[in-house]
Amino acid sequence: MKTLSLTISLTIFTLCLLSFTCNSSLAQDTFSICAVDTSNNYVGSSGASCTNYMNGVVAISDVHPNVGVIHTQAWYLPQNQNYAHQLMLLGLSPQQIIDSLVAHDYENNPTIRQYGIVDLIGGGRSAAYTGINCPNWKGHLLGQTYAIAGNTLQGPWILDSMRSRFLNTSGMQPVLLAIKLMAALQGAKVKGADIRCTSTSSLSAFIRVAKPTDPLSGPYWLDLHINLFNPTRDPIDSLQTLFNHWLDSILIGITPISSEIPRDFSLSQNYPNPFNPTTRIRFGLPDESFTKLVLYDLLGREVTILVNEELKPGSYEIQWNASNYPSGIYFYKLITNSFSEAKKMVLIK
Repeated sequence: MKTLSLTISLTIFTLCLLSFTCNSSLAQDTFSICAVDTSNNYVGSSGASCTNYMNGVVAISDVHPNVGVIHTQAWYLPQNQNYAHQLMLLGLSPQQIIDSLVAHDYENNPTIRQYGIVDLIGGGRSAAYTGINCPNWKGHLLGQTYAIAGNTLQGPWILDSMRSRFLNTSGMQPVLLAIKLMAALQGAKVKGADIRCTSTSSLSAFIRVAKPTDPLSGPYWLDLHINLFNPTRDPIDSLQTLFNHWLDSILIGITPISSEIPRDFSLSQNYPNPFNPTTRIRFGLPDESFTKLVLYDLLGREVTILVNEELKPGSYEIQWNASNYPSGIYFYKLITNSFSEAKKMVLIK
């Protein structure tokens, strides 16, 4: 019996939801979701399968930071995925990539494949393909910023549940896309969702999200994998546990610290400073305003967005955990409808 294998890699998009199938030698069914968030150009995907292929079902996910996501599933072939990868690098649209994949299938048998693709262009574009010879039940769902697909499923309600969870889940930036992708995966957590599994929904599950500045080959902002053989716990629940730890490590909730409304906009110096690995930042808003708190490195490259939402008047504090960032000088900038200010801070490890 193969033992538990757990791979965790933490790293930081329109949305693409997909439900994936298996690869040519092992994977025959999968449900997955890939998506992009056009408000901050984060991209990501999540999925699960009742088979373990290579390093798990994550093999089907091809993430292109600041561009989009490709999922190649159902009798997965790396040759087809590599071909699609090159087409996205050339700037082809999701539908153009799928049309070319179908026309140039590596084994000349596209009817057994399933694809889902999304990108950030024009507020989001998505496309999907489900071959007529994919095992039933099979299908896909599309929205401007997501694509959902799956096969060898109990029925269409698996994908319907994924879409509902994805669309109706809320959260705060910069982790909103990640939270929605994880929620969509929970929507498919049904015993036998993949009908070859009887006691769990799947055997392998993953979630990944890339921020615009992540390298094409990774590491990505978020990259969690669970690969289980004969599991006693559903892989999606195990993935949820890892996800919660990740969320706790990087998302520090924004907290109102006073009921008194400030007279002016303000941004305080972080404390402690220098720091390792956490620091707190306070700011004040005299008026209701759409507010962004953005972190940059010494070269002016965006590191992450701590706040990106409409806030009521008040004084606020937020904590940043820099455990996954290198030592150095960083800048944080508060941006509102009528105010902008930046300050410097130093991370020393």
